[in-house]
Amino acid sequence: MRSLLLAGLIASPAVFAAVPGMQWQDNSLTYLYAQHFTVDAGTQQTLTFEHASGWNWGDIFFFTDGYRFNGQRGGFHDDNTSYYGEFSPRLSASKLTGKDVAFGIVSDVLLASTYEFGEGDVNTLLLGPGFDLTLPGFDYFQLNFYKRLPRGDRDSTTYQITPAWKVSFPVGDSQIIVDGYIDWVVNNDKTYRHNLHINPQIKYDLGPALNIGKNKLLVGIEYDYWQNKYGIANSQDFRTTQNVTNLIVKYHF
Repeated sequence: MRSLLLAGLIASPAVFAAVPGMQWQDNSLTYLYAQHFTVDAGTQQTLTFEHASGWNWGDIFFFTDGYRFNGQRGGFHDDNTSYYGEFSPRLSASKLTGKDVAFGIVSDVLLASTYEFGEGDVNTLLLGPGFDLTLPGFDYFQLNFYKRLPRGDRDSTTYQITPAWKVSFPVGDSQIIVDGYIDWVVNNDKTYRHNLHINPQIKYDLGPALNIGKNKLLVGIEYDYWQNKYGIANSQDFRTTQNVTNLIVKYHF
């Protein structure tokens, strides 16, 4: 099953390119390594596939993480590996209506959705309004508001605010890129506690130095702060607040 998934991810750029309505796409693989994780095993390696694309009706962001817990069992997982992913299509009011819906710093209004999937009972649909903002110095800035609608064994309905951004700074012939997101679950119930996940990356673009072009091969760090990880309340007996810095290598294709 995982071999089929990997083959599908590798083939996805060609598959998407053949679909009418696509305006642009970007695909990447990222390797991450860090220690001192909470809940799961302390040392963790991650391989992430990401896809982002623009369409004549909106946009898509998709990622899937494959985890290896350094030969240890990973917390709630049955062995030393696991996976998690999100599929996030958004419908654009301006593209669907052909009208300019911009006002103030808002450049577009969207219907935002995300499907979270993974090992165990990770099976949640998120739905709500989204906004593209035009802010000085930012390559892009998105702000999505969601109602979380869990499936399976989870019965907790919560709300989430997710900003995502990218800023790039020229450095000679190269660049430094700062991008990332925040997931803030703003209310809580007995089964899924409020939590705050802050996840920025700072990367240096090695592409120009290697003569392979800009935005191809990047190296840097990813900071991962997660209060009440997985919606589990932090306590003296069980620490669930995470504060980790990953080393990363990222390749765009």
